[in-house]
Amino acid sequence: MRAAIDARNVQAIARLVVAGASTKVRQAAADAIEDPDVLRQLIRDVRGGNDKNVYKVLTSKRDALLEQARKLEQLRAEIIEASGALERHSQRSYDALFSQRLGQFESRWKAVAEQADPELRGRVQHWIDRSRETIAEHLRQTAAQMSREQAAAAAAAEAQHLRDEQAQASAAAAAEQARLGEEQKRALAEQQHAEQQAARQIGELNRKARAALSDGSTSRAAGVRRTIEEKLVGAAALPANLASQIESLDQQLDALKDWKSFSVTPKRAELIEEMELLVEATLDPLALADRIKSLQDEWRTLSKGAGEGLEADWQRFQQAAQRAYQPCKEYFAAQALVREDNLRRRDALLAELTAFEAGHNWEQADWRAVIKTLRETKDEWRNCAPVDRQAGKQQQEAFAALTASLQGRLDAEYARNVKQKESLIERTRQLLASDDGRKAIDAIKQLQQQWQTVGPVPREVDQRLWGDFRQHCDAVFQKRQQEFDAYTAGLENNKTQALALCERLDQIAALEGAELLAYAGAMAELRSAFEALGEFPRADTRELRNRFDQGLDRCSKSFARQHARDVERGWDVLFEAANHVRAYRLAVARGLDIEQLGTLKAAAETYIASVQRWPKGGLDSLKKGLARERSADLAANELALKMLCIRAEILTDMPTPPEDQPLRREYQLQRLAQSMGQGLRVDETQLDTMATEWAGVGPVEDVAYEPLLLRFRRCRAQGNLRSP
Repeated sequence: MRAAIDARNVQAIARLVVAGASTKVRQAAADAIEDPDVLRQLIRDVRGGNDKNVYKVLTSKRDALLEQARKLEQLRAEIIEASGALERHSQRSYDALFSQRLGQFESRWKAVAEQADPELRGRVQHWIDRSRETIAEHLRQTAAQMSREQAAAAAAAEAQHLRDEQAQASAAAAAEQARLGEEQKRALAEQQHAEQQAARQIGELNRKARAALSDGSTSRAAGVRRTIEEKLVGAAALPANLASQIESLDQQLDALKDWKSFSVTPKRAELIEEMELLVEATLDPLALADRIKSLQDEWRTLSKGAGEGLEADWQRFQQAAQRAYQPCKEYFAAQALVREDNLRRRDALLAELTAFEAGHNWEQADWRAVIKTLRETKDEWRNCAPVDRQAGKQQQEAFAALTASLQGRLDAEYARNVKQKESLIERTRQLLASDDGRKAIDAIKQLQQQWQTVGPVPREVDQRLWGDFRQHCDAVFQKRQQEFDAYTAGLENNKTQALALCERLDQIAALEGAELLAYAGAMAELRSAFEALGEFPRADTRELRNRFDQGLDRCSKSFARQHARDVERGWDVLFEAANHVRAYRLAVARGLDIEQLGTLKAAAETYIASVQRWPKGGLDSLKKGLARERSADLAANELALKMLCIRAEILTDMPTPPEDQPLRREYQLQRLAQSMGQGLRVDETQLDTMATEWAGVGPVEDVAYEPLLLRFRRCRAQGNLRSP
């Protein structure tokens, strides 16, 4: 063994693997084999032998060599792929993923670069450098382009700024001139309107004073006359007729002055007493102020109506009024602070709302934010009350204009969204007429998604539009449901028919013999019938198809088993016929009389004639054996049958009896020497060919023939189990 290993004599080492004197030698020889072809041949030769350790060593060596070869091939392929990727990448022009892909390709190459040859590594580095130069060139071009664009943008911005300033100055001058003209017109109109309004008011007051005099209410008439006097301060000259009416009113009041005087003094005393009572009163400041003002008005009415006043009474009344008004004064001072604070808060709200409108991106407006801001700002504005009417008037106008501007933008968005939703409603209505229910449903789902993306709409309008949209959607879904129900019923019908076909296959697969073979041509028809059914319920499709395919497979296996049984029955018949021929030829070899020989030969011929079909070559082999009058040596025939058994045992990995192990090893060595690296001949791998040879072998004694036939038929049974 050492000499063969040192000389690298593969055939000698292989012979030692099969026929070494000890298992240690055979294992060592097996471990020295490196040629994959020789390993595969030796594995076939020792398979089924007694030395399992040698078989394990050989298979382990084969697997290790295959794994090593696979890894080398995988590494080579990875090197080729990684280098090829870098080469192709270096030839590409720059794009957005150029740098990222270069990094990926470099990482992949670095993982295998050490196993590549130096020449390839040099070429790959050149490709990497070229790719990096492509990146650098792109960066240079990008920087230059950005520099040019920035310079152009700066120049354009400066020119636009100058144009904007000039336009603003011109617009401001024109606006100022127009504003002054409008203010003059408005002032003149307001003055004329004020004079006309004052004249109408004085005329109306004059009528009220005369009506009071007619009713006998001198004090009320005097109060109205005092109001007329206040209106006359700073007013333009009255028309002549109105001035005459005022003069007549004064004369009537003077005429009544004397006889009213005696009733004023008691009333003044009552007013003084009531005012002094208010000093200690616990009324609400507003109610208290109203009552004080009412008493003061009555005092002035008495004073004007009576035409005289007592200074001492007036001083007493005025002091009581001042003391009584002190809580009201404190209250109204606090209210003034509140109004001032509300004014400041409203100024802040105006500033915030102005900044919101100016800073909002109206090209991509957040309308929910606009709605929320409008609602919350209006609520806060109402909460910032009360305020001084005159001071808050300009604020209110600015706030109204600002909210109106925002509301106008919002209303325009509402109109766009309403139009868009009405378009979606019309599209859903059109889908109701679609013949393709599935496409209609898919389209409805897309429209529902689009509906969700449409911007805000006023709540009442949105509810109405949603009702219309949902009504059309429901109609499409209902139509689709009706179609689906009909479609589902069709699927269930297909399922029922498919189950019937599957059950039919199960019934056929359970048959045997001629009854089974009668359905051999029906498989294609059953498959065509199954495929013609079309669709099944989705949940059952896989199971139905699997069951039908399994049914076809079971039928195919039943046909195959039946065919195998029929074929094996043919071989059984061949062995039985061969046994008749053997009995006849054995009788010839023993020299029995002619009558016995004739009986045995007739029995063989009758049996052969009764058989309709024979395995290929079987009948010729039997006829040749029957025609031989002189028989060969019985020992040689027995040896031939033993060799057929050994060949079959090697082929089917069956063990050989110990007494025939030397014959098996000798046969394996001969075959190894004859077919080293060439594989087995076809006729040596076919059990059927061996069976035909078996029928042609000469006679053997019964005591030897029966065990050999049992061994050979066991191998055939094993071969049938291993065959697909």
